[in-house]
Amino acid sequence: MAMKITDECTACGLCLPECPTSSISEGDIYVINPDTCNECVDQEGGQHCVAVCPVECIIKAE
Repeated sequence: MAMKITDECTACGLCLPECPTSSISEGDIYVINPDTCNECVDQEGGQHCVAVCPVECIIKAE
């Protein structure tokens, strides 16, 4: 599974440096590469991007 960023993204940039797999990239809104995102399973504290997102627009991809 991977995370995804919804249309509510304000492109604030807070998630970009938090991603340990460099899976987040810039665009009109930020985008998460599902091929490299591992939901921070190997990181203490869970998904780093979710923790810093001020608009709570990062969810699990279906």
